[in-house]
Amino acid sequence: MPQLRLALAQINPTVGDIEHSLDLIVSRCAEATAAGAHVFATGERAIVGYPIEDLSHRKAFIDASRASVPALAQRLHEAGLGELVVVVGHLD
Repeated sequence: MPQLRLALAQINPTVGDIEHSLDLIVSRCAEATAAGAHVFATGERAIVGYPIEDLSHRKAFIDASRASVPALAQRLHEAGLGELVVVVGHLD
């Protein structure tokens, strides 16, 4: 019988520090892949941190959050993790 291994990651992102969050996510994805995971999932708003309060109303911040998703995909691909299915929480 085929197996599906799911990795759930609760990271501790800094509110508003998208780059640091992406670093954390890529690092945890590498760990999950090494452990045999096929699917990786983060918590709500893992990319932007929580609670974001007034940042959620700033267009530039919303745009940065949206742009971070394809940037994360590119970083995962470059790290050799492109086959891992990643479900990530972000502001959109």
